[in-house]
Amino acid sequence: TNGQRFETYAIPGEPGSGEICVNGAAARICAVGDKVIIVAFAYTDEPVTRQVVVVDDKNKIAQNL
Repeated sequence: TNGQRFETYAIPGEPGSGEICVNGAAARICAVGDKVIIVAFAYTDEPVTRQVVVVDDKNKIAQNL
């Protein structure tokens, strides 16, 4: 964790892989092992229910808030 804040795009990965991959310019300020807080949003006309999860060291869901 380095305290950097940045905004970038999100691309869905392989379900269940636990992989967090930072691409583009943002990749230059992250390193393997950094803790990353992800906030994702979408513009939509459809109602959306929020989902908040806490993951473990292997990025598996440990808690669903």
